[in-house]
Amino acid sequence: MKRLSVSDDIIPVGEFKTGISKYLRNIQETDHPVIITQNGRPAGVLLSPNEYDNLIHSKLFVDSVNHGLTDIEVGNTFTTEEIKSKLSKLRASRRQK
Repeated sequence: MKRLSVSDDIIPVGEFKTGISKYLRNIQETDHPVIITQNGRPAGVLLSPNEYDNLIHSKLFVDSVNHGLTDIEVGNTFTTEEIKSKLSKLRASRRQK
């Protein structure tokens, strides 16, 4: 994600309403998020579709790694031989269909 520019990327909701097209075009060209404020407080973040997809992909990856680390901590692991055996059985059952 690009660095946030306080002077350019934080705008009040009223200003956003009057320039929606400009802000949508800008986020697609620059990948800079726009922080929308309401009553002086952050109320929302506008991201480009590409930036949103990247964030979701990163979150899913981190969640997957954390899930794997948790499995290791509780001993939910398989040896190489166990995995090979399971894969062989799975392949054999698919060939029979």
